Amino acid sequence: MPLTQETFAAVVLEDIDGRWELHQGKLREKPSMSVDHNQSARLLVRQLTMQLDPNECQILHNAGHTLIPGGNSYVPDVAILPVAILNALTPDRRRFEAYWEPLPLVVEIWSPSTGSYDIDAKIPGYRARGDAEIWRLHPFDRTHTIWRRQPDGSYAETVATGGAIRLHALPDVTIALDALFVGG
Repeated sequence: MPLTQETFAAVVLEDIDGRWELHQGKLREKPSMSVDHNQSARLLVRQLTMQLDPNECQILHNAGHTLIPGGNSYVPDVAILPVAILNALTPDRRRFEAYWEPLPLVVEIWSPSTGSYDIDAKIPGYRARGDAEIWRLHPFDRTHTIWRRQPDGSYAETVATGGAIRLHALPDVTIALDALFVGG
């Protein structure tokens, strides 16, 4: 029997040790990641922290659920959350942290344990949500795939192997790609 969003939220709030996602009505635990994966995430968070006003945006790092049309719920490796979305939550701040609203940036970082799942399930889910910009960093190949939402709702895909990228939805933020990789 598939889990409902309500049952899933209750499970997540009760299990303080696990990081759960909901995929096709079933619990899926987000596994631990490699050093390179985690380091790339921390380096990205550092760059974002230095450029974003905390009164305007917060950075989610393996936190907060993105609710996907059709009932899935994923935890991105890194995402930018506008404070306006956070402030619009119900007054009960103890509730399950989940967002329907499209986010300006959602990032998945490739790892051997989740690489195909990220591409086959999570990236299409983020596109269905309408997130403005979706990234997949590959710390071992040192590639960076970017999907940017277009005015007609489609996504343009580009691949970068270095340089600096200005965010689509937050043009005052620029990320130095080479600095996201260990030894970069």
